Amino acid sequence: MRFLIRKRRAAPAVIIVALIDVLIVLVIFLLATMTFKQQPLVKLALPESSQGLKSGANENPPLLVTIEANGTIRFGPDNLAIPIETFRNRLLLAVEKQRAAATGEVKLAIRADKTAPWGRIVAVMDVAKEANLKILSAYTKDSGTR
Repeated sequence: MRFLIRKRRAAPAVIIVALIDVLIVLVIFLLATMTFKQQPLVKLALPESSQGLKSGANENPPLLVTIEANGTIRFGPDNLAIPIETFRNRLLLAVEKQRAAATGEVKLAIRADKTAPWGRIVAVMDVAKEANLKILSAYTKDSGTR
């Protein structure tokens, strides 16, 4: 009896480079055709007020104190540079003047340079506390802006 001897066949080779190319084309196609939909995580229904827009017109503008990068304090409508000792007296006078003329609360806004000395900002805040100011806002400005 004669048996047939089969020749061993080599295992089929899969060309991986071609598969990677096809996958990249598919990914690019999916990214190009996909639409991204942004959905809010939480839907809020905020109440609206008819008086909310009108309140700013009746309020007094805040007293503005500017602290420059070198520590100079500027105060008043003329924005003149004054020392801290004079600033205390001027702020107290301006607060009393606004309290006598206005019905609302007196506000103070501190506009300080980003590189202004922190001690000077705290000194201005101490004078504001001494003047019994309840509303105090502070913000920074770049050195180049005025």
